Amino acid sequence: MDFKRKLAAGIGAGIAPLLVLTLPASPASAHGYVNSPPSRQAQCAAGTVECGAIKWEPQSVEGPKGLTSCSGGNEQFAELDDDSKGWAVTPVGSSQSFEWKLTARHSTSTWQYFVDGSKIAEFDDGGAQPGETVTHQVDFGGLSGHKKVLAVWNIADTANAFYACVDVNIGG
Repeated sequence: MDFKRKLAAGIGAGIAPLLVLTLPASPASAHGYVNSPPSRQAQCAAGTVECGAIKWEPQSVEGPKGLTSCSGGNEQFAELDDDSKGWAVTPVGSSQSFEWKLTARHSTSTWQYFVDGSKIAEFDDGGAQPGETVTHQVDFGGLSGHKKVLAVWNIADTANAFYACVDVNIGG
């Protein structure tokens, strides 16, 4: 009996390194969201607004590049697309800093900001890996009033992006 245990342990110790080398590596994952001013998913995580699963993973609003929805096209987070949900609106001036909190950093092509379907700002990172927080100063041009800002983090080496919507009152 003792011999069988030693043999099994020896075989296991011999096979383990081979498995590590032959199993595919999992892809690097990137996760992040706008936490200041508070995005819709940040409000869910803080309990400011009652939401579903996004409360537990605000950094996971990921979808294909080029979408225009707060949920990133993810049905699990569809509540983020509901403009009547009672989202807190942040008063801002004609320019505002947007801070992203990144829980997993990944090479970045661009950061984009849209209002009313029009791009108002873009920051090109040229494939660089960002830090744990990233801040952009966004100028609203001549816009005023209650607006929904769609913030997009485009990942450099995948077809995906991360999405966050921030409700603001420009000039209010």
